[in-house]
Amino acid sequence: MAREEVSEKGMPTFIAMLRGINVSGHKTMKMERLRAAFEGLGFGNVQTYVQSGNVVFEAKAAAPTGIAATLVHRIERDFGFSVPVTVVTGQEMGRIFRENPFVKEAGVDLSKLHVTFLADTPAAAGLAKMGALPAGPDRFHWRSRCVYLHCPHGYGNTKLSNNAIERALSVGATTRNWKTVTTLHQMAVGA
Repeated sequence: MAREEVSEKGMPTFIAMLRGINVSGHKTMKMERLRAAFEGLGFGNVQTYVQSGNVVFEAKAAAPTGIAATLVHRIERDFGFSVPVTVVTGQEMGRIFRENPFVKEAGVDLSKLHVTFLADTPAAAGLAKMGALPAGPDRFHWRSRCVYLHCPHGYGNTKLSNNAIERALSVGATTRNWKTVTTLHQMAVGA
């Protein structure tokens, strides 16, 4: 069995993605301290990736939403501010990585791909609102708890921003570029 499913200790692997930390000097958080907070909750093999709050870890079997709620409380206690946290299983990250429809297109620029991770599955009404967003040349594909994005003029210029997606779907979200998604997937499988 791959690490993305269950570790050698029999614990599943999870990926936590914090939204809005270490951006423009707001909500600063040292990764060493963040790892210590995760370890203090009994999570194992805790690893961070870049300074924007990506954490791969092992935990006893639990629902990702329950883990996310626990992390929100712990971060508020340890750091003094609230941060939205989205958690996916290693298995879910593997599926998200494998099923990106834009990667399969000939000549696609991988640096123009992003994934918006959703805190929950959106309602049909939200998906209809998202379909009505003025996307211009940008494209999206929704699946379960993520939105795949292709932004040919760059994510900084898209109308499909994290905030626009959250408003349309009425679901918390956080976005990562394809390089980060790829790295988090590799960390989850222990590659």
